[in-house]
Amino acid sequence: MENVRALLTPIDHHSVADSVVEQIEDMILAGVLSEGRRLPSERDMAATLGVSRPKLREALKLLEARGLLSVRHGEGSFIAPLTGKAMSDALIELYGRHGTAFFDYLEYRRVQESFAARLAADRATKTDKAIIHLYLEALAQDLERGDSDASRDHDVKFHAAIVAASHNATLIHMMRSIYDLSRQTVFYNRAYLRTIDGSGALLHKQHTAIAEAVCAHDPDRAAQAAEAHIDFVAQSMRIGLDQARREAIAAKRAALLSEDVPTPPDQT
Repeated sequence: MENVRALLTPIDHHSVADSVVEQIEDMILAGVLSEGRRLPSERDMAATLGVSRPKLREALKLLEARGLLSVRHGEGSFIAPLTGKAMSDALIELYGRHGTAFFDYLEYRRVQESFAARLAADRATKTDKAIIHLYLEALAQDLERGDSDASRDHDVKFHAAIVAASHNATLIHMMRSIYDLSRQTVFYNRAYLRTIDGSGALLHKQHTAIAEAVCAHDPDRAAQAAEAHIDFVAQSMRIGLDQARREAIAAKRAALLSEDVPTPPDQT
């Protein structure tokens, strides 16, 4: 119930249903409520908002009619899919077969994350900073444990927290779709990052630099730190791809050795 009170504000407007709709729409627009998020129970929402259950249901039906809510009988009300997928499965697989396309993805992220970090440094609230440090600490613990799966998840959430601190609704929704790609192996190859950062310490240092600049309200430094981080990832990817290419060539040479080197005669 305490979480619900933090999320919703009691209604005192003349149009009760419209006021409920306005609150929920504002939270969707700001990225507080993301697609797939389950709303609190009708009982808790009605009690917190100070409205009747029929009025609440009226508001939920309006949100459903607008395509913002998906009501699942027996489960509750959920925020409907809003942004869709940035790429189709076929295009994602195509990226996987052509690793150089990854650099276009990074180029896009470099510009957007630099912009997000600059805005976040100017706009981040006390709560935004706490969330950023929460994920930064989680990444430090992942590094200490050597947990690559958790690190991948927290890495995405850390960058999403920086974007959220920008308080730019369009940026938040667009980057949420982009970060879905980062969770897939083709867009997040930790092995390449280890090519020039075997321990992961450099990555954590870069994340720390972004967080410190944002929390210090230094827009220029925050933007530069974000750009430097993406540049590091791109450099790692290039080195990794080059090494993989050289290894493939060396393997082909090795396969031909059996033809060049005669088999020793049978000594029996």
